[in-house]
Amino acid sequence: MRAAFGLMVFLAFCLGAGAPAARAATRSPYLEELTWTELRDALAHGTTTVIVPVGGTEQSGPHLALGKHNARVKVLAGRIAAILGDTLVAPVVAYVPEGNISPPTGHMRFPGTISVPVAAFEAVLEGAAESLKQAGFTHIVLIGDHGGYQTQLKKVADRLNHLWAMSRTRAHFIAAYYDAAQTAYVRALRAKGLSDAEIGTHAGAADTSLELAVDPAMVRRDGLAAAHGGNVGVSGDPRRASAELGQLGVDLIIDETVAAIRKARLEKQ
Repeated sequence: MRAAFGLMVFLAFCLGAGAPAARAATRSPYLEELTWTELRDALAHGTTTVIVPVGGTEQSGPHLALGKHNARVKVLAGRIAAILGDTLVAPVVAYVPEGNISPPTGHMRFPGTISVPVAAFEAVLEGAAESLKQAGFTHIVLIGDHGGYQTQLKKVADRLNHLWAMSRTRAHFIAAYYDAAQTAYVRALRAKGLSDAEIGTHAGAADTSLELAVDPAMVRRDGLAAAHGGNVGVSGDPRRASAELGQLGVDLIIDETVAAIRKARLEKQ
């Protein structure tokens, strides 16, 4: 399944609308899968943009793997990059603020969640962005799959743009990536007959359906019944989740994020 998707992303990336033919030599949209010389050549042939995808390692009930956000944001960022055609994807930031560690709060009350201080998180993002600027990217895009750090992503982008005021490189916080999942996707699920109680806000039908559409290996179907009711780290009811419902969200997230990135790059020129 993953191998087939990898081939699809590669072909889409190579054949992206408007992408120079020379860019077809880039073997993957994922930075960590390239050599430095392949990256150098991609930059020389028109690659301008890099997406920094932010995930998180947190509990999502008995039916979703701890790396749900990381797997999802990597796949979706790859598809977004393929459509844009002049874009690559940096490694996923998997360590994010998740609440107090001791005594534990929020998701930290469940084993497996990993939290880092806000200052450390922001410093990692800034260091990554500075490194990517040094490499030659002129547009550095921050997207996040988790709601808890959206404010920090915007803060980092604003701070970088202040520091880079005299540079041609710009940082872009793209709120549309997360917002699409919370608004347009929820409306689409309601139109399919799901209640808000089923859709939920964490590991419910919406969240689980997205994961089934993107990376079904991260979902434990035998845990769906146990994910309903009780103190199991779930807000919602995932029992009616499906890949078909999740694809509604995938399409909306990708379409709205691509449009927002294109708009941001024009506005910051």
